[in-house]
Amino acid sequence: MSFLFGSRSSKTFKPKKNIPEGSHQYELLKHAEATLGSGNLRQAVMLPEGEDLNEWIAVNTVDFFNQINMLYGTITDFCTEESCPVMSAGPKYEYHWADGTNIKKPIKCSAPKYIDYLMTWVQDQLDDETLFPSKIGVPFKRNFMSVAKTILKRLFRVYAHIYHQHFDSVMQLQEEAHLNTSFKHFIFFVQEFNLIDRKELVPLQELIEKLTTKDR
Repeated sequence: MSFLFGSRSSKTFKPKKNIPEGSHQYELLKHAEATLGSGNLRQAVMLPEGEDLNEWIAVNTVDFFNQINMLYGTITDFCTEESCPVMSAGPKYEYHWADGTNIKKPIKCSAPKYIDYLMTWVQDQLDDETLFPSKIGVPFKRNFMSVAKTILKRLFRVYAHIYHQHFDSVMQLQEEAHLNTSFKHFIFFVQEFNLIDRKELVPLQELIEKLTTKDR
């Protein structure tokens, strides 16, 4: 949740996506913040009683986008074409970009370029009222869940890149507690609703085990 971040990390990579105040989704976000504040992340990610699963996933997806946006915003000076000529998560994992519309065939590009493509693409999905309706009573499209899963799978790659390639910078900036809390929240959420295939999580498998075993 954005309240975790100090003023130094207020620089975001892309404009923050706001949930309109007074909306039901805003109330859900406030509920999520309150339960997160209790410190029990397993409980905080559970679907609140009587709430719609799609709406809960939508609100949290927007929030994770904002969190990652902020976290990546703190290290953009260190993630350059020179330092990160490929989008990787350690020596074994490399990601090539394709969005299926503008870029159909996966292209190899630098990490900052890849993350720019990725965050712009996510932003476009979140801004699409037919996919992420902000008005009460507007139904979610049938393909909403598969789009949400793709968004979360791609956002995971930004965490993976930050942990593998930029953790030293994160520590220098004293942002590791923010990064760990944000990632732990993200992992508990995707585990709760089976939103990312296990094979996609392999680049951070050891860290995931370390962060989640304490809370079983």
